[in-house]
Amino acid sequence: MLQLLILFIVAPLAELYVLIQVGDQIGALPTILLSILTAIIGTFLVRQQGFAVLSRIQEQMRREEIPALEMLDGALLLVAGLLLLVPGFLTDAIGFALLVPALRHLLIGRYVQVFPAHRAGPGGTSNEDDAGPRIIDADYRREKD
Repeated sequence: MLQLLILFIVAPLAELYVLIQVGDQIGALPTILLSILTAIIGTFLVRQQGFAVLSRIQEQMRREEIPALEMLDGALLLVAGLLLLVPGFLTDAIGFALLVPALRHLLIGRYVQVFPAHRAGPGGTSNEDDAGPRIIDADYRREKD
């Protein structure tokens, strides 16, 4: 409940405060133009990184791997794009921060447990193969057509 209060009341008020302060320093028109410029630059960057993520997803699908981490990466890019389109400098700062791949991967790693791949070696023992696919702990069932 507290998160919703922050999201819908405190965040817009903070955005308004920052917009008013910036407008007081540089003027109303430059503030509006700066807000539009950040939206344009952000849209370009999100689009560019989105195509890169899509390419990685397609490559993993071709190798018949599940692109779970790339899908989460794409979802964070979507959030970044939405934040960059919302007028305001605080949301723009968060949106631009989400455009940093290392930060996105850190956020994904915080909420998703990824295990290294293990392959059975000679005699049934398993050896770690760093070049192998990533394994995500999940339950699933594959049904034949």
